[in-house]
Amino acid sequence: MENNKLSMMDAILLETIRNKGISNDEILQKLEEKETHLFDRNTEITSLISLYEEDKSKFASILHDGYTVKFVTRNGLINLLKLKFNKIAERDYQLLENGIKQLQMDEQQLASLKQLLSINWVIQEETNESSLKFIHIISAATI
Repeated sequence: MENNKLSMMDAILLETIRNKGISNDEILQKLEEKETHLFDRNTEITSLISLYEEDKSKFASILHDGYTVKFVTRNGLINLLKLKFNKIAERDYQLLENGIKQLQMDEQQLASLKQLLSINWVIQEETNESSLKFIHIISAATI
């Protein structure tokens, strides 16, 4: 099965809603009951509503099975790492001109990140002498 695809904007919106503690089932319920004003008065979620109304089962799959962002920008990568994984630049990883380095994640987070990233990014894994695993995410255009 091909991964569900989302725009960068929709991915950020979805992760912003999730970051507020709203579960996948609550998101579906609120969309079904058209109570989207409860998500956040300051967040414009028209595109998520349209996506839900176009194909409710696909939207449920996005929530439960995950998604791939169609094209991730460097700033989008930084935002997704913060919203989805609570990873902050310069605290949890170092910024590079063409990506990031020294990010630590558990296997589940890494699997989710690999599914999420668009093909313009390459993930490199490295284990140091202390057996700590680091992830580097580099723009494919610079390799």
